[in-house]
Amino acid sequence: MIGPAEVFTIFFVTLGPLKMLGPFVQRTHDLDEATLRKVALWAFAIATIAVVVGSYFGAALATNWHVSVASLSIAAGIIFFLVALNQLLEQYEPPHALDAPPPLPASPMAAALRLLFPIVLTPYGIAAAIVLMAASPRAERTGVIVVLLVAVMVLNLLAMLFARKILVGVTMIVLQVVGAVLGVLQAGLAVEFVVEGLRRLGVLPT
Repeated sequence: MIGPAEVFTIFFVTLGPLKMLGPFVQRTHDLDEATLRKVALWAFAIATIAVVVGSYFGAALATNWHVSVASLSIAAGIIFFLVALNQLLEQYEPPHALDAPPPLPASPMAAALRLLFPIVLTPYGIAAAIVLMAASPRAERTGVIVVLLVAVMVLNLLAMLFARKILVGVTMIVLQVVGAVLGVLQAGLAVEFVVEGLRRLGVLPT
């Protein structure tokens, strides 16, 4: 069983602020500061409720469907690995022009909903939360997982509120380097999830 530090690392890599800073700034560059704060608060509130409720619901649904934790772990690992591999390979592709995304709605809540998936919440991050919830043997540990999940969402809120100040000068280069390191870490984490699933199934020795 992994400890709280490892759980926090998993959430930080899969749901944390580093992967959302650039896309969030790009999508909200037309908004004034007051509207940006409202959008960030709405995005934080909706994302936090969605990921906590979704992970509980996903774990319960997996139990009802008789999907084992081992199978969930392998599935999550495969998703992690494909996403991490795609992110790492994108760095070697020539830049290409992208169509400008549609403008955000005037309502802060509606704008937050547009930014929710996959900028604030990632499918593989939700998968990680479901696996950890499903594997939790006690209510106390489940409570710790929820607290750590909310803590990462708070970091996301701070990142959204100060994103324009963060992505300037040398900070951008530092974050790119850190992002590349976390991409490799995510690939390794994906392999660990698959290995753990195979161990639970008895395919590999414990």
